[in-house]
Order: sequence, then structure tokens, then C-alpha cells
Amino acid sequence: MARTNPLQFIQQVRAETAKVVWPSRRETGLTTVMVLIMATLFATFFFLVDLLIRYGLELILQIAS
Repeated sequence: MARTNPLQFIQQVRAETAKVVWPSRRETGLTTVMVLIMATLFATFFFLVDLLIRYGLELILQIAS
């Protein structure tokens, strides 16, 4: 593997960073809101599934005892 000196390395890093397409402030805000909404929906879904499973297990244990 070829070794580069620190100056070449920094130049290469700057060149690669210039190629990155950064999201706008609006895109970042919309994505953040979508992630929060989806996290809330998934948390609600798993909470309800957990309640249903707990109710079913309690029912089974009451019948068995």
C-alpha cells in the first residue's frame, strides 16, 4: 500500500468532503419529524402487542391454576 504524506492526505480528505451532498436545513427537519413520528407509532404498536401478550399469558395461567 502506497504511503502518502500528511499534506497529501489532508488534500485528499478535503477533495472527498467536497463531493458529499449535504442535506438542506428543511430536509433535515422533515427527516427528523418523520423519524419521531415513526418511532412513536412503533412504540405504540409494541406497547399494544405487549399488553395483548400479557393479557393472554395471564388468562392461560388463570386457567391452568
